[in-house]
Amino acid sequence: MPHPLVVRLGTTRAFTRIAPHVLPRCDLLVHRLTRGRLLPSRLFVDTIMLTTTGHRSGRTRTTPLCAHQDRDGTWIVVASNFGRSRDPAWSTNLLHDPRATVTTHARAWPVIARQLTTHEKQQQRPRILLALPVYDTYAARAGRYIRVFCLTPVTAQPTDRALFT
Repeated sequence: MPHPLVVRLGTTRAFTRIAPHVLPRCDLLVHRLTRGRLLPSRLFVDTIMLTTTGHRSGRTRTTPLCAHQDRDGTWIVVASNFGRSRDPAWSTNLLHDPRATVTTHARAWPVIARQLTTHEKQQQRPRILLALPVYDTYAARAGRYIRVFCLTPVTAQPTDRALFT
């Protein structure tokens, strides 16, 4: 669980204005430079890299996301988009093609995404708050239904393919 100071910072308007432009770029750069071993956001919250296929372009898109992995191996990810009014592109990509890849600690797992229903979101609330402790603030600020996905690994073992060639 993140430090309370980190949670408080994550709810400020200044953070939610600046962070969407700075944090993902920083995470992507450091992740690439360290060949997947480091991810700056992981210092504050559990973070994964999610690779989806763009529903219009067909290109792969990689996005750093707050996530929570359960004992059963599934991940919960929240499409809060820092509390902004629009859904993030990665969540729309998953709706069009649920096949994706989760990368964490320089290992990759193919996954299948499934959007949780409203009832499932209520049941999974503790996991959602572990993935994104500021969920309630972002949900209130966004003024929209926030998509939450369960990512289920296709295989128990990570893929053997080279992540960074």
